[in-house]
Amino acid sequence: MPEPTRLAEIGAARARLDERELELIDRARHDGVTWARIADALGLSSRQAAEQRRQRLVAARRSRLGRLDRAWSVEVVALRAAVADLDRWIAADRAWDGRFRRAALARHTCASARDAPPGPLFALAAYLVGDLVKVGPRLPAPAREAARRIAATVSTKH
Repeated sequence: MPEPTRLAEIGAARARLDERELELIDRARHDGVTWARIADALGLSSRQAAEQRRQRLVAARRSRLGRLDRAWSVEVVALRAAVADLDRWIAADRAWDGRFRRAALARHTCASARDAPPGPLFALAAYLVGDLVKVGPRLPAPAREAARRIAATVSTKH
């Protein structure tokens, strides 16, 4: 096997390990494990170092997805951008979970869609639009605009 091919294998293996580490960190946090305990398990010096490690892993995932998206269609790129905009807005809205009956579910769906491969991205976005359309004018303007962009992109695929 030529050396460049072997080097490419290292990059692919690193990406798989990064994905697994991020999955385990997120599962631990979901289960209530503290950042300090996660830092200790990873051999890091502080809880802040563990949080920063997670942020770097998320950024690396998004970068990989962005490169992969460009190999698909412009709709995938547009949809991921609209979902990311909505996700940022939801994260900044401290009152989001109380805005409507399925707001917390919409937040989780949006976060999952943001990092999903193209097929699941479109499916999750469709569920997200379904939940947000029901809210109507009570949805804050920035979220309504992002939902409109998501709906427009999803509808081009039907």
